[in-house]
Amino acid sequence: MSRRFPEPVKRATALMPRSYTNLIYHIVFSTKDRRPTITPGRESRLYDYIGGVIRGLGGILLCVNGVPDHVHLLAKLRPDRSVSDVLRELKSNSSGWMHSVFPDAADFSWQNGYGAFTVSGSQVPRVTDYIARQKEHHLKRSFEDEFVEILKMNGIEVDRDHLWA
Repeated sequence: MSRRFPEPVKRATALMPRSYTNLIYHIVFSTKDRRPTITPGRESRLYDYIGGVIRGLGGILLCVNGVPDHVHLLAKLRPDRSVSDVLRELKSNSSGWMHSVFPDAADFSWQNGYGAFTVSGSQVPRVTDYIARQKEHHLKRSFEDEFVEILKMNGIEVDRDHLWA
């Protein structure tokens, strides 16, 4: 016996002809071996460049800040771009840009991995404030301890023996 589905299924499709997303990510990544290569003289230009890459990929950089060995971003990304693709392009382009703009930055490169955590729209002010206070925050706490805490807050099991391998 065949079953027919009621007509409202078609109407529901007509009511929502578009897709709506609000994909906000708190992204954290470090320099290679956590070397302090994001110097004060490079920092603001690097952050501007990162914003340009995000915009070029159709995203919106809401906030960026960090310290000499790592960066935090709060960004809205498009649903048709994976976080891993965005980060691969962002790291590759910004590393090449650093080498071309700052000839003394031959030792600059990014670590392979990253952390990316979804953020509810209601939490954007709190995360923005957290990112804005990075320099103050890291007077008291190491990047390693901070990152482990972020992982735990997001329900990610941490194995410190393999975290930095």
